[in-house]
Amino acid sequence: MTTTTTTLLDPAVVATLQGVSTATITTVLLKQGLRRVWMRGPKPQRPEQPRTVGRAFTLRFVPAREDLATPASWASPRSTRAAVEAMPAGCVAVIDAMGVTDAGVFGDILCARMAQRGVAALVTDGVVRDLAGVLGTGLPVWSQGTAAPASVAGLTFVNWQEPVGCGGVAVFPNDIVVADGDGVVLIPEALLPAVLEHGPEQERQEAWIMEQVQRGATLPGLYPMDAATLARYRAEHGG
Repeated sequence: MTTTTTTLLDPAVVATLQGVSTATITTVLLKQGLRRVWMRGPKPQRPEQPRTVGRAFTLRFVPAREDLATPASWASPRSTRAAVEAMPAGCVAVIDAMGVTDAGVFGDILCARMAQRGVAALVTDGVVRDLAGVLGTGLPVWSQGTAAPASVAGLTFVNWQEPVGCGGVAVFPNDIVVADGDGVVLIPEALLPAVLEHGPEQERQEAWIMEQVQRGATLPGLYPMDAATLARYRAEHGG
């Protein structure tokens, strides 16, 4: 069993990232050369879910095999139940379900336990089941939707805290995950300083640009800012 330790994010880092949209993060990482950081498929299952930040705690499923994907497997030491009990507070559970949408990876009881343990959110490129109960736990969920059948109807759970693929993105334990209304973005640990440095400033610049647009400004030279516009922005912001 993999025993990768999940380290907590500094509260100041969490606070900063909660003020930076996933759209902005993708742009910052694009400038760093990364294009495959937005997970295709996971969507917020409650429209008003707040932006959520945490380190990735990964879980991996493979295709169902009849001798392994059985209700009896839920009592195995290597099960989703055991994985839930290994999740630390503040983590984001990232579940590789291979995009399967006809078998729910987690339901209300597992999500209730995750909420009790202080897990920040559940993210999967698959689906959940018992949606009303899941939402009732208060656990924020990003998934492709819902399905009534249990996971063993289409998937075999194999392990946790190892590299996975979720929505076309390679996710390693302890990567940083940010999720909001636009979806879910991954920040590699090594590129976190770049996002913390450039993300908040990009948000400030784009808010200023929006103000100019609302006043009737035209886009050429404004978005992106040319040298004269950038100088005006900096003069107004003391930069």
